[in-house]
Amino acid sequence: MATECLFASQKSVKINVFFNRTPDLGTLRACSSVCRAFDTNRAYSGRAICLKTKNDHLQNMTKIRSSKIEPTDYTQEFRKRSSADEVCLEIHKCYQLVHKLGRGAVYLGSSRTKPDHHHFLQAMELARETAGLLECTTWSGVGQGLMDSIIKGALQAGKPVGGFKIAKEAGEWTSSNFHPYLPPETYMTCRFFSARKHGLVDAAVRNNLTDHTTIIALPGGIGTLDEIFEVLTLIQLERIGSKHPVPFILMNYDGFYSKLLQFIDTCENWGTVSHGEVDSLWKVCNCNLEALEYLADFYDIPESRRKFRGRLREAYV
Repeated sequence: MATECLFASQKSVKINVFFNRTPDLGTLRACSSVCRAFDTNRAYSGRAICLKTKNDHLQNMTKIRSSKIEPTDYTQEFRKRSSADEVCLEIHKCYQLVHKLGRGAVYLGSSRTKPDHHHFLQAMELARETAGLLECTTWSGVGQGLMDSIIKGALQAGKPVGGFKIAKEAGEWTSSNFHPYLPPETYMTCRFFSARKHGLVDAAVRNNLTDHTTIIALPGGIGTLDEIFEVLTLIQLERIGSKHPVPFILMNYDGFYSKLLQFIDTCENWGTVSHGEVDSLWKVCNCNLEALEYLADFYDIPESRRKFRGRLREAYV
């Protein structure tokens, strides 16, 4: 019997997901994306969407209801997104920004983490040492929480910072599309999540062996999971657009992602993910030292340049 899971509801909107077998990475990515859309009030007003797996096929059924929900003020801008050209233009601008600032370390993570949380301090330290080790630009969603911590860390290292801001983070609408302290030429505010994702992925692409890039997933919620599964799927299907491998690191601070890793093991046991397949797509690290050593080994960085060993806080090693 299929199990019904109510993922989200908003006014007359609801999403029901039915599984009669364990989902694979692509299904999880789709569910994360739909949940994120609801979390940010971006779309689907007045619609009911069902995702159902049956006979190993995913059926996507959308029914537009006759009743119309009047959009609130903050959705007015996004109701006007009727032209695909606008999406293409924004993606092009994201690519231009990456070309201007250079590719490098891309971070995914929560925008809700407070500055006094030890994950905030760990992420700041990791960003500082990674920027110095790889001699690269640091990229993020230019928001609050852990995104702010990695910006601060990269600036401490004296390295360039870039990013793609979105109008809503952490369940609250920002009063301005401008970052409080970054120069406006170092980031852009996106209207479309698709454009933002294109920009972040392109910032990690390696077209030459001399390119030192990485994607690092820090602790996070629905939005972070959405991005994690997107990257996993792109690497899995060889659609990330990179000529050379890009190291993808999952930071499992304090066992934050241990339950997720257990679930992936369950997927392997059910046969929806091949044994060892996900392990080959990323590197799970429990501390900053482990992540930095992995990057240093990945890029054959000489011992003389591994100065992070003497700078890491013992509590975070």
